[in-house]
Amino acid sequence: MNERRPVNPLRLLHRPRWTEQQPTWADAKPGLIRAALRRAEQRSTGGWYVLAGSREVRPGRAFGRVVAGQELVAWRDGSGGLHVGPGACPHLGAALCDAPVHDGQLVCRWHGLALGPGGRPGWRTLPAYDDGVLAWVRLDDADATAAPVLGPRPPADRSLAAVATVIGRCEPEDVIANRLDPWHGAWFHPYSFTALRVLSAPPMDCPPAEDRFLVEVTFTVGSRFGVPVRAEFSCPDARTITMEIVDGEGAGSVVETHATPLRPGQDGLPRTAVIEAVVAHSERPGFAHAQRVASAVRPLMGVAARRLWRDDIAYAERRYALRARS
Repeated sequence: MNERRPVNPLRLLHRPRWTEQQPTWADAKPGLIRAALRRAEQRSTGGWYVLAGSREVRPGRAFGRVVAGQELVAWRDGSGGLHVGPGACPHLGAALCDAPVHDGQLVCRWHGLALGPGGRPGWRTLPAYDDGVLAWVRLDDADATAAPVLGPRPPADRSLAAVATVIGRCEPEDVIANRLDPWHGAWFHPYSFTALRVLSAPPMDCPPAEDRFLVEVTFTVGSRFGVPVRAEFSCPDARTITMEIVDGEGAGSVVETHATPLRPGQDGLPRTAVIEAVVAHSERPGFAHAQRVASAVRPLMGVAARRLWRDDIAYAERRYALRARS
C-alpha cells in the first residue's frame, strides 16, 4: 500500500460478482482456527467481564444485566463513578434494575431500602471499572487483576467510540471463533467487504507476539466506492478479539468484540451478548467535525455493527448447534 495518505481515501470498486470471487475455503483450515481459539482461551481475563457500553449506565438510572448467570445492577454516584452490585434487593429479593438512584444510592421500589457503594450485610458491591468506552465488572477471584486487559486503542481525545450489543444462542467461544475466521468476510458480508485477502495467519503453534492475523480488505462505501486498509486481528484475553487498522485510512482505529456470557434462555440454550466497541480515529482535520457531532454519528456506527452481527450471530449459533450435537 502507498504509505502516503491520499487526499481522497475512496477508491472505485472493481469487484467480481459474488459467485466469481476467489474461494477461501482451502485457506480457512478448521485446525488452524481451532488452534487460534484454544490459544485465546488460555489467556487470562483477570476475572473481568464487559457489562455494557459506558454510555448505557447513565447518571440517575440503574442498569441491569445477567452476566455469567449472576443478576447484576450498575449505577453511577454523584461524581459519575461506576458501581456494580447484586441485582436483587437483600430484603425480599426485589429486582433492582429499575431502582431509582438518589444521592448516589439505589432505592428499592418495594420498601425504600437504600443501597450504596459501601453495601450492607448480605449485599456487597463488586469490583467495577469504566475505561471510558465500556463498563466492566469483576466476578472471578482466581487470577484477578486490578483492571481489565485492554488491547490497543487510539487516544481518547482523538477518537469517536460507539458500542452495539447483539445477543445470540451460543457460547463465548463461538463468537470468538467467528472472528478468528477472517476468510469469511467478503463471502458472508459482501455489502461491507470486498477484495479481502489474509496476508498472514498464525501457525498452529506460535509465540504470543506473533499470534495475530494480518488482513488486507476494502470496506465498501455504497455500491461504487471503497476504502482499502490493512488490519490485524488479535485476542488480548479469552473473551475478546480486537481488529486494529494498521495501515490505510483510519489507522489506529479498532473494533473490539467482547463475548459476555449471560444465562440460558427459556429454551435451555446458552445466551451470549456480543458487545462490540468501534473506536474510530483519523488524523484528517475533518475528523474533528465528526467528534463534534458525535451524538448523530454514534447511532449510525451502531447500525453498521449490528448489521454485520445479524449475519455473524447466525454463524456463531450454527457453530454452537453443531458442537452441541457432537
